Amino acid sequence: MSENRVPQTGEKAPTFHAIASTGPVDLADFQGKQSVVLYFYPKADTPGCTREACAFRDARSEFTERGIAVVGVSADDVGDQKAFADKYSLTFPLIADTDHQVIDAYGVWGERVRPDGSKSTGVRRWTFLIDKAGTIRKVYQDVTPDQHAGEILQDAQQLGLA
Repeated sequence: MSENRVPQTGEKAPTFHAIASTGPVDLADFQGKQSVVLYFYPKADTPGCTREACAFRDARSEFTERGIAVVGVSADDVGDQKAFADKYSLTFPLIADTDHQVIDAYGVWGERVRPDGSKSTGVRRWTFLIDKAGTIRKVYQDVTPDQHAGEILQDAQQLGLA
């Protein structure tokens, strides 16, 4: 698996159709209706990924009030995504991108540095804030799981998305 180009702020978000914990998800379904937080995480039901997902879950009403959908993506299969969603009451879609269609389109596959300093190759913890027109408004790289949901809510307001 090779690293692909990362789409940048101001560019159209790469479209996709994928299967998630909640069923089929298509980026086009949100256009004209909601902004989208498309967040990528390394592995379902691991400590950092759980903290990040639960922070999005806990801020769900704030995202909903502002017209922002949250969609998670990892390379886990749909069974693992459903189990993760059920275990932590995650009601937003978690895309099972086992074929790396979405991961490659957003260029998030590559070297990761873990909190202990060790390195590995996999899905990087990156997020794309996409407006209702399908344009990327902000790219977040190497995010801090616990603070990320709040950071996005602040940025969405500053960018006029909320």
